[in-house]
Amino acid sequence: MKTLTGGDYIVFIIYFLIVSIYGYWVYRRKHNLDVTSKGYFLAEGTLTWWAIGASLIASNISAEQMVAMNGSGFSMGLAISAYEWMAAATLVLVAIFFIPVYLKNKIFTMPQFLNQRYNGTVAMIMAVFWLLLYVIVNLTSILFLGALAIHGISGIDINVCIWSLAIFAVIITLGGMKVIGYTDVIQVFFLILGGLVTTYIAVTQVAEHFGTPGFLHGLSLMKEHAAGHFQMIFKRDNPNYSDLPGISVLIGGLWITNLNYWGCNQYITQRALGANLPTARKGLLFAAFLKLLMPVIVVLPGIAAFILYKENVLNTQMMHNGELAPDNAYPTMLNLLPHWFKGLSFAALTAAIVASLAGKANSIATIFTLDIYKKKIRPDADDKKLVVVGKIVVVAAMVIGILISPHLGIDKGGFKFIQEYTGFVSPGIFAMFLLGFFWKKTTSNAALFATIGGFVMSVILKLLPLFVNLEPLKNIGFSTLVRQNDKVTMLYEIPFLDRMAIVFIICLIGMYIISMIENSKGTRVNGLEVDTKMFKVSTGFAVGALLIGGILTALYTILW
Repeated sequence: MKTLTGGDYIVFIIYFLIVSIYGYWVYRRKHNLDVTSKGYFLAEGTLTWWAIGASLIASNISAEQMVAMNGSGFSMGLAISAYEWMAAATLVLVAIFFIPVYLKNKIFTMPQFLNQRYNGTVAMIMAVFWLLLYVIVNLTSILFLGALAIHGISGIDINVCIWSLAIFAVIITLGGMKVIGYTDVIQVFFLILGGLVTTYIAVTQVAEHFGTPGFLHGLSLMKEHAAGHFQMIFKRDNPNYSDLPGISVLIGGLWITNLNYWGCNQYITQRALGANLPTARKGLLFAAFLKLLMPVIVVLPGIAAFILYKENVLNTQMMHNGELAPDNAYPTMLNLLPHWFKGLSFAALTAAIVASLAGKANSIATIFTLDIYKKKIRPDADDKKLVVVGKIVVVAAMVIGILISPHLGIDKGGFKFIQEYTGFVSPGIFAMFLLGFFWKKTTSNAALFATIGGFVMSVILKLLPLFVNLEPLKNIGFSTLVRQNDKVTMLYEIPFLDRMAIVFIICLIGMYIISMIENSKGTRVNGLEVDTKMFKVSTGFAVGALLIGGILTALYTILW
């Protein structure tokens, strides 16, 4: 039933008041930070490790995960958890190898890194690119998918949902990174609590349907009635192989996706760039442990919905315009919750969306203000002026998001859509960052080749099946049979994670050749300050990292 009761609204209002009052208290308590741009945009020196870790998760988990990943859980099962569990391993690597380089070289934005390591041209091209990506793709998709989910469980007009989410996010964002970081702790609390409640009731619904109540019974029945949905590594005959191509998930493109997202992304790394190294590392490790828990919230409800759909319990709820819509799984499961609990899960979903919107808007403001306005428009602008400009950019970006988001139309397969098309640029960007970090001979033209050439190669490989028969590649594992338009056309194409791995390797080779040619001509390069001692970790961090590695090994061993 797409309605909220009075009790549900009371729970939601309590959540809203807690976040708002706490955010205002943090803002007043640390108001002196607003006099500096780094204090406003980065909360320099004020975020604790637990605030950094919570903020990373709150910014990462949004409608893309709560709604779209549960939709993928409905379609393909627990295997989609690879994105979450591999992120845990990635966060450990970023904490060890990436963050020390940023902090040692006093890097606060990704375009600043590119300017310092390569040149202003590369930095400006990527600053404009990231702004367009964050505003037109990321911000709008978060708004649209979030509003779609809230509309699905409350019945509130979708345009009202879009405006409400945007306004709430703007209020938090205008307080600066310190308010975002500390309110994200509250957001994560509601996100996890509400998410666990939803999962518990979804699994028990499965148990009750088969006449054996209880959460553990429900889990057992889910594995029994959807055994194929509890496999982490797909074989080639699996219809979802093109999305998660077997062992390539563990050794191929998924690493590029995660390392680019968690290590080369202003939206994410910004949370740690204002802290010292020990605090930043603890925050990233805390986020890694939280990531291990996320599939319980963002995948299991989708699998429960799949089983109930197979049992003809959710037939009408899972349909949209006469077609099966996997992304309806999470809103549908929320509609099965009893009163009050539905309000808690509604608050959890809202928390996930608002935290992501606030983090994204802050990153947009940071890049525009520090990397474009300060460098190209008003080099003489003082900190007070930069903070004002940043706040204006926050509002402007959200208005653009409001105007564009109703026209996106991503109403099914949202997670796959976002991951695949973000993957058009990830290989080149990650190659540029990786060699920029650890190979001092990398040149600016090599970096441009990776960013522009990587995108072009991704497009070519995507369109290649329309002109070339890739069936022979199936014997070496680089192609899979897919159906176009669900009817007639059958094509062999390269799975997009494999495409990313191929493009990444080509970018590395191309960057090496270009750099060596330019080095032989005496081209000057700008190296970063990198010392192997930077990568030494504390005993506590090492123990935590090994524990995460052990848990991941156990999970994949059991669920292979």
